[in-house]
Amino acid sequence: MNTANHAPGRLVAYGCLALSMSLVGSYVALSKPLVAAFPVLLLAWMRFGIAALAMPHWLRRPPEEAPMSSRTRGLVFLESFLGNFLFSICMLFGVSLTSAVSAGVIMASIPAVVAIGSRIFLRERITPRVGIAIGCAALGIGLLALAPAQSAAHAGAASGGAGTASLAWLGNLLVFCAVLCEAAYAVIGKSLTGRLGPKRISALINLWGFVLSTPFGIWFALRFDFAAVSIGIWALLFVYAMAASIWTVWLWMTGLKSVAASQAGVFTVMLPVSAAMVGVLVLGESLSSLQVVAFALALLGVVLATWPQRNAGAARSAAPEGKRDDFPL
Repeated sequence: MNTANHAPGRLVAYGCLALSMSLVGSYVALSKPLVAAFPVLLLAWMRFGIAALAMPHWLRRPPEEAPMSSRTRGLVFLESFLGNFLFSICMLFGVSLTSAVSAGVIMASIPAVVAIGSRIFLRERITPRVGIAIGCAALGIGLLALAPAQSAAHAGAASGGAGTASLAWLGNLLVFCAVLCEAAYAVIGKSLTGRLGPKRISALINLWGFVLSTPFGIWFALRFDFAAVSIGIWALLFVYAMAASIWTVWLWMTGLKSVAASQAGVFTVMLPVSAAMVGVLVLGESLSSLQVVAFALALLGVVLATWPQRNAGAARSAAPEGKRDDFPL
């Protein structure tokens, strides 16, 4: 009927999913200078605006693609509102109010939340092996987040951050809201890949993100001194916009065309793993033995989720694309 017939091979899909989440973790780790330079809502507006200028040709409907129904339009809006706009707001504000350790522990629940969402909304069957993979992913990222807890606590005590400590509960709540948004992004995205192509999905949800953030962006822009921003920060903003709104979305939607949402959810472990690796390789942070174990567990979860099954054909027939596509609006 449409672009669903052009799904990539399994290995290519796995590569797209892993690279997408790795890029997300990388730009999240490197976006601290941007958050320091711009208000969060202004940063989001400029990100969507730069990306919109880069991909207007992706908005056109390909000849082989059916016109969007009102239901599909509603899913596109939800994908952008939850997975793009609200996720960014909840995550950036949440991390600013709580510790990175707490945020990492909460983010470890993403694979499990994605699996639950795909079971409820897409009626996907979660195999025992994928269930074990989800557990490995959650345990690995939990260890990764807890490993530096002691040093982080000492740093917080030394800096005397009592002001933000009283709002830590709100930060934790916002980070968990971001987890729910990320899970919705994976589940709704799976439904959309049966109706629209990855490029068009990327362009449409970015355009909605721009529309949603425009009132806030204009308000902050009228009060912001753009001349005080250095050339390096502007260059970082451009790379951030390309990665966050174009590359990662296109890669994720391409991978989802061939992979069940519950299985794809395991690849979200690459987000905190890649963020930690950027911290070690780029920002000069140290890597403890417990963190090495955490990396091994997280990657074991990915291996378990992607290892070829002897009954792959039977599993595929048990969960056809048409059924996974049935997301209730």
